[in-house]
Amino acid sequence: MKIFPAIDLYGGKAVRLYKGDYNQMTVFSDSPVSVAESFRGGGAEYLHIVDLEGAKTGQASNAGLVNEIVRSSGLKVQIGGGIRDENVIKSFLDAGAARVILGTAAVTNRDFLDKAVSRHGEKIAVGVDIRGESIAIKGWTETAPLNYLDFFRKLEKIGVQTVICTDISKDGAMKGTNLPLYSELSRLFEIDIIASGGISSLSDIGALREMKIYGAILGKALYTGDISLEQAIKTAKELKTS
Repeated sequence: MKIFPAIDLYGGKAVRLYKGDYNQMTVFSDSPVSVAESFRGGGAEYLHIVDLEGAKTGQASNAGLVNEIVRSSGLKVQIGGGIRDENVIKSFLDAGAARVILGTAAVTNRDFLDKAVSRHGEKIAVGVDIRGESIAIKGWTETAPLNYLDFFRKLEKIGVQTVICTDISKDGAMKGTNLPLYSELSRLFEIDIIASGGISSLSDIGALREMKIYGAILGKALYTGDISLEQAIKTAKELKTS
């Protein structure tokens, strides 16, 4: 299983939200570039970036900063947040991003999603942010009238290969991730699933690994020191011996 340390960008800083609430934002670093480089020093190969301003407004507000992180870190970067047209997709991929994540646009614009997957294949991932049984959009400020399982079925039919799935109720709460959700998704779908939201212990990582989940995103737990990146990577790679 792959470990994706996370950087959420707002105002050019690395921040974390509590359960997606922009009014409950903690700034962890004024230098996201340095944070990315520290992750690389800790053994990371991958990096997950979300432009929180872009997610709300639909504008790639931190594009320059994202591109700087891609260039300087040497990590395989996946970027999401406000990516709602082909020019932005192309600009991030041309700058060296490994994968671009479509969120709101994937839910509200099926034609755009179809074309993006057709043009860019595995370099297009979809973010499915779950609130209850539905999907949150526009930086988690609105909810679409769409059941998450129905949406997963559509994504699989389209040919989407990777989905970043977040249980919003767990995000930033440091109380464990939604293991039943990921077990269900792993059982029902062939898509590569990256778990996100509430992963706060090595036991969470071990449980996701045993479900054969493709990847896990670590955010707040890394910043608070509750999980060390080195141990997370080691746990993700361990094989069950009993």
